[in-house]
Amino acid sequence: MTQKEQQQLGQTLWKIADDLRGSMNADDFRDYMLSFLFLRYLSHNYTESAKKELGSDYPILSEDDKRTPLSVWYESNEEDIPDFEKQMRKKIHYVIKPEHLWNNITELARTHSGDLLVTLENGFRYIENESFDNSFQGLFSEINLNSEKLGKTPTDRNKKLCSIIQKIADGIADFSTDSDALGDAYEYLIGQFAAGSGKKAGEFYTPQQISTILSEIVALDSQEPATGKKPKLDKVLDFACGSGSLLLNVRKRIKENGGTVGKIYGQENNITTYNLARMNMLLHGMKDTEFEIFHGDTLINQWDVLNEVNPAKKTEFDAIVANPPFSLRWEPNDTLAEDFRFKSHGLAPKSAADFSFLLHGFHFLSKEGTMAIILPHGVLFRGGAEERIRTKLLQDNHIDAVIGLPSNLFYSTGIPVCILVLKKCKKQDDVLFINAAEHFDKGKRQNSLNEKHIQDIIETYKFRKEKDRYSRKVSMQEIEQNGYNLNISRYVSTSQEEEQIDLRAVHAKLAQLDKKIEAAQKAHNEFLKELGLAGI
Repeated sequence: MTQKEQQQLGQTLWKIADDLRGSMNADDFRDYMLSFLFLRYLSHNYTESAKKELGSDYPILSEDDKRTPLSVWYESNEEDIPDFEKQMRKKIHYVIKPEHLWNNITELARTHSGDLLVTLENGFRYIENESFDNSFQGLFSEINLNSEKLGKTPTDRNKKLCSIIQKIADGIADFSTDSDALGDAYEYLIGQFAAGSGKKAGEFYTPQQISTILSEIVALDSQEPATGKKPKLDKVLDFACGSGSLLLNVRKRIKENGGTVGKIYGQENNITTYNLARMNMLLHGMKDTEFEIFHGDTLINQWDVLNEVNPAKKTEFDAIVANPPFSLRWEPNDTLAEDFRFKSHGLAPKSAADFSFLLHGFHFLSKEGTMAIILPHGVLFRGGAEERIRTKLLQDNHIDAVIGLPSNLFYSTGIPVCILVLKKCKKQDDVLFINAAEHFDKGKRQNSLNEKHIQDIIETYKFRKEKDRYSRKVSMQEIEQNGYNLNISRYVSTSQEEEQIDLRAVHAKLAQLDKKIEAAQKAHNEFLKELGLAGI
């Protein structure tokens, strides 16, 4: 499917969502819409694999037979079902019962069957608890099919679900249904729902343009970015992963370059967003063994994978990306002061956890890895505990680049933000500053970066270019002289120099003008005299 067709599919599905949700809150409807799209993907993938597995035994039904071929096979081969499902688990890592397949669900919707609601509920529970060997427990926990938002009575809710499912089925019918197409449509819908969610969008979505910058940066060779992308990333982490788009973007950059990614890891504290991320991974054709998404609080560090005290057994990542909540209030305490993530640098103040998120990720960065994190500008210049942390990171030569972005790029906030790039293997004894604050396309509600803006940032970072009023390599000596303040405008000012004025030339010009005025006035008075009028 071409990029244009993928966009058309996303737009078609968005129009369906916009038409159908009626008075329902966009955030609530998002969960229904994306869950049905996910079920559609799982079913299509499962059916295609079943066809290959069963070969000539796969039933071929007439057009007027509305049963699913698999349900027919199940009825005729009851004793072979366990072996078939075991084989399917080996091949595509999950099983879906025939009655829960999308084609059966859409037929129930088409005929307005009273069984639709119950069948859907059973299907969602089966997928959560039994479909996958690796449990996807609670995957549909935010989908309440008995919610009054769908209708006041079970009959009303059933009717609403019939309408939604039929429209989605019709909307998808004319498009390719491979994982890339549906995955991109899913991403498009997440972006559209984010655009209408205001501040809530910050909980689950990083705009694609910013996601691209972070992904490209961490995909580059850590010691020599100018040589291009790494051939392999063993482990990738986003500890505030939202819907998972940043992780998927890193994977895409590496794979487009012919490289490979071992496993991607994400952590998310919001249960709804956590479920979106898990669906997003599968919708992009990832096997459940290729990713791990954990539900929990990053700052408390509840994830066993990241809680190994023994340094020899510590999990480390080749690439870390993150867009954590900006200036989140938190509760630092004596226990956290001794935490292995913060002990060497100190605790961030309770008014802003920005450096706590940064230090959390940095602790798990491998010696040859790159970390790119989005933070508010305050981390660059605020004093107190943040100044001490910033100073330590600079003195240890771990801050590689500071990239200033324009304001109003995010759905959740209008403030300008920056990208900090950190490494443990940094060679240069300087920091690259990129001031891209004035390079954007202005929009009515939100600004955006076009392809050239994005490419300029990436190329400047990649080749460590210096450009007047845009980028500069600043020595550690100069940064030290500035009290380890990283305020971007101190090092790369975008203001134009005032034109030097030659006062002597201006004075001579004014004197000349005075003479002309005096001569003109004299001539004018002569005319007035001839007319018998008083002079001026």
